[in-house]
Amino acid sequence: MAAEQRNARERVVEQSNALDGLLRERDGLLTVLDRVVALHGTARLIRERLGADFGFVADLDGPDQAVIRWLAGNRTDQLHNLIVPVGQGIGGRVLALGQPVRVSDYVSSPTITHQFDAQVRGEGLGGMLAVPIISRFGDKEKTVAVAYAAMRKAADFGDAAVLKLEGIADRAATALHLAGLAESSTADAVTAERQRMQSALHDSVGALLFSIGVQVRDLHEAIRDNPALDVRLQRLESDVSAASSALRESLLALADTTPERALPVELAEYTRSFEARTGVPARFVQLAPVPPMDAERTALLVAVVREGLLNVEKHARAFSVVVSLGPCDGGVQVVVADDGTGEPAEPGASTGMGVRSLAERAVRAGGRVSLVRDEDGGCTLRAWLPDVEAR
Repeated sequence: MAAEQRNARERVVEQSNALDGLLRERDGLLTVLDRVVALHGTARLIRERLGADFGFVADLDGPDQAVIRWLAGNRTDQLHNLIVPVGQGIGGRVLALGQPVRVSDYVSSPTITHQFDAQVRGEGLGGMLAVPIISRFGDKEKTVAVAYAAMRKAADFGDAAVLKLEGIADRAATALHLAGLAESSTADAVTAERQRMQSALHDSVGALLFSIGVQVRDLHEAIRDNPALDVRLQRLESDVSAASSALRESLLALADTTPERALPVELAEYTRSFEARTGVPARFVQLAPVPPMDAERTALLVAVVREGLLNVEKHARAFSVVVSLGPCDGGVQVVVADDGTGEPAEPGASTGMGVRSLAERAVRAGGRVSLVRDEDGGCTLRAWLPDVEAR
């Protein structure tokens, strides 16, 4: 029995390490998909890699100034949203020169201007290093942000620190470039790469998470008389569930985001997520190609499906769910139908605040939302919106 428990303990540690790796990969994935996440992550990375007391990033706000927006390790908000014109302070000097600038004590340095001494004193900073974050894609180089590292005492940043910060800046530039492409979603090559990454993540990371979950459940049976390991397994199982949810969010973020293309992708992903979370068989069916929908109407139809699936999960006790999408009467219709046995609050009518709110939004957009009890059991939530040309 002792050997069996030792093996079980080793397997728990192994799976825990694998999960930690997956979560790190997920963080890295989100870093290259979202500009805000990329720059906030850069500020945190500066502290970790350089051992700095304070890391922060200023984003360009026009050709002649930057704004400090992302901070890690700050004690006050005095530098947050601080506008740094070109030439002023250490960051402005970086913008002017396009190269690293370092000072051993900010407020006494003769090499920079001192418009921001009050804010720097308020934050209690001394030695500081700043480097440009440079976009080098194509034939042109362009400074797109400034990365800072600072200590809360007088300190010299050596050449090794400069190289480390430049490496972080290069990584941030790549992430910003990819985030920009992800936001625009106009390049076919980018769309193809995002779809490839989506498929690879689903097949590899998704499968691994499922495998870890199964093994964790099996280990519960092997260590029933070991409370300490059982608690650890419960935490691990919770982490696997959280990682699975994060993966679904990442897969959704990777989807092509052109509105008329994003709609079926998002509905299919929410349907798969519902099935994985609840164990209730769920199917998404696109009846035919749908006309283009703007971002507002796309978001409303997605919200209807999310609300419908949430209601099924909470109340329906369903055996199966079908989500359908298709053109209808000069517009687009989505339907969430279940075969549940749960009784609605008032048979034959929608009384939920969520559905009523969606119905009001649909009316303002020229559409309609209804929730009805089917004669053979179950409920059907239906939403219809006119397409752009029909309004």
